[in-house]
Amino acid sequence: MTDEDALTRIERETWSLHVSPNAYTPRPFFKNARPEEVLVAVLDDEVAGFLCLRPATPLASNAHVLMIAGLGVAPSARRKGVASGLLEAAETYASERKIERLTLRVLSVNAAARALYEHRGYQTEGELRGEFRLPVGPGGALVLVDDVLMAKTI
Repeated sequence: MTDEDALTRIERETWSLHVSPNAYTPRPFFKNARPEEVLVAVLDDEVAGFLCLRPATPLASNAHVLMIAGLGVAPSARRKGVASGLLEAAETYASERKIERLTLRVLSVNAAARALYEHRGYQTEGELRGEFRLPVGPGGALVLVDDVLMAKTI
């Protein structure tokens, strides 16, 4: 909880329509995440990023799966291994709890995130084609954007 201001700032600084189809709504970080769902990266004694992990569904038959429900790295900490470190920590956390799969959803226009996930061994398992209509085309033109489901077996 003591990291909430820093996490709120990182979430605000990293939000864009290439990352989330939702409009950004300013709010305290822990209004949308429980502290026990959040892994926090610290670099040079500063909060550098976060990763949110939560059950994919509330079903007992799905308890072997966790979903990465958010990942953000402070602009000043990018290209320093923070996101990879957070993904590695999530995999360790999952393994220690006998979780067998990590899943995530990423927008097709978020090429950097997709490349990171692929580099870490996540595979595309499905695509909801044209799931969102977002103003991410030339000059802010509305374009159809796919929602890509990726997963990794732990």
